[in-house]
Amino acid sequence: MAVAALVAVMLLAPIAQDPAYHAFADRRGLFGIPGFLNIATNLAFLAVGVAGMLLCAIRKDLGARCAWLACFTGVALVCFGSAYYHLAPDNGTLVWDRLPMSIGFMALSVAVLADYINPRLEKILLAPAIVLGLASVIWWHYTDDLRPYVLVQFLPLLLLPALLFLYRGAREDRGFLLTALLIYLLSKLAEHFDHAVFGLTGEVVSGHSLKHLLAATALMFIYWMLRRRTRPAESAVSS
Repeated sequence: MAVAALVAVMLLAPIAQDPAYHAFADRRGLFGIPGFLNIATNLAFLAVGVAGMLLCAIRKDLGARCAWLACFTGVALVCFGSAYYHLAPDNGTLVWDRLPMSIGFMALSVAVLADYINPRLEKILLAPAIVLGLASVIWWHYTDDLRPYVLVQFLPLLLLPALLFLYRGAREDRGFLLTALLIYLLSKLAEHFDHAVFGLTGEVVSGHSLKHLLAATALMFIYWMLRRRTRPAESAVSS
């Protein structure tokens, strides 16, 4: 699947960033901050990112701990990168939003691979995967070609269901992962229908602001999944 997706994406013509992407429905300011809600809703990423980082710091027995720590670190950094972007939306500031996002996507993919296939994959793949994720954003920035970044963002959405179907996980976390995947897909729909959601809600909240909250909620399910995992000592006592 990974190789087929790579070939399919690279056979496409270069994908340029649509300038209309920056024309968000909700441009209302508050306290002198333009696009206030699109900025303020990023605090949800900071909350779940910090919670996940603290969990990884405390739970040294956590499987794929380094990958999960990298994932939640990227999530926390999205708060700042996305807020900076929404202050003055354009391709130049969008780079700082996508760089931490690429870290989160790639680290999450490696963590799930390590959990479901082989723990050794974390040490082998984590650093190269993060480098590739960052490189996809840099490539887009200098060439205006989104193809590598599209692969980085959407390949995990294809691999995750396949991993859950093909491999028996050591932990009962399938429900959490599938719920997180579903909520994230809803967040992408909200982002796509930014203006429509803004109109349907009576201009209370836009699709893009809702996207931030939904994506953070998806990551919160990942956090809950990791938090409920049994410590080795507790497992030994119960047995």
